[in-house]
Amino acid sequence: MAIEVVRGYEQISPKAYEHPADKAATSALHSVPLLDTVIKRLTDLGHERRLRQIVMGNAIRLGPGQVPDAWGAYVRAAKILDLPETPNLYLVNNNDINAMTIGAKTPIVVVNSSLLRSFDPKEVETVLGHELSHVLSEHYYYTTALVLLSQFMQGALPRSLLLGLPVRAMYLALLEWHRAAELSADRAAALVMADPLQPCRVLMALAGGSVPGMNFDVFLQQCADYDSEDDLFSRHTRFWSELNLTHPVAVKRVKELMEWVQTGAYDRIRDGDYPRRGQEPPPSQEFEDAVAHYRCLLYTSPSPRDRQKS
Repeated sequence: MAIEVVRGYEQISPKAYEHPADKAATSALHSVPLLDTVIKRLTDLGHERRLRQIVMGNAIRLGPGQVPDAWGAYVRAAKILDLPETPNLYLVNNNDINAMTIGAKTPIVVVNSSLLRSFDPKEVETVLGHELSHVLSEHYYYTTALVLLSQFMQGALPRSLLLGLPVRAMYLALLEWHRAAELSADRAAALVMADPLQPCRVLMALAGGSVPGMNFDVFLQQCADYDSEDDLFSRHTRFWSELNLTHPVAVKRVKELMEWVQTGAYDRIRDGDYPRRGQEPPPSQEFEDAVAHYRCLLYTSPSPRDRQKS
């Protein structure tokens, strides 16, 4: 099938849209003792290959002749982000509305059949653009580690593999990073769709399902009010409820995305004003941005003393 010509972001660097929390969490992961050693051990022993084989052996690889509408949307999103290569796209029979990008070295994108059945074409393309931004940002390396550590903690991998290592702490650190990476991918999805409200609509559908009568404007107001609760107990409960989530809650994601748009960054990128690959800002600037971001969080997150009381 013919793929339409679309306006893309030539040589766009993922630094153009990455959320400060993503940059900070990625830097933090680099300082976690033994984490990269653990990931290397998991991949060297073939567990990453085993994971890929399980996915690829029980899935349908999409292409021009296999679910062509989804494949066309996928290729279009890859062209918009100017990806050097388009990873393989697989469809799995799963009732959860979800998609993921895995592969410690060579990424693949996996989309659940329920997503294609439940979402309209624009919603599907939004999700695929979201996943492809994970490819551009190379998030798949740590995402694969998160999946493998989750399997280890559930007993799917031999306990002797990581005996004596603080696996739970590593897992929580990866969860924190993964939640932050999702905020970056939401921004990229807005750029792919040339509409910052489109990812918000998808997040509403994920949060409440496609139920007749849902009001998008009311949902946006709910998201805008998310952090207005000043009660310490409410903020404290929110912190602990989100601690073990793989994704930030939907209202938080929408609020973060809308605040980014309001800074003017979205419009600047749409106008072609963004860093190209190889022209990224120095790491020192990213560090300063990350510190500023987490300094703001100190005013909204429970203090260490409050955490101990729980």
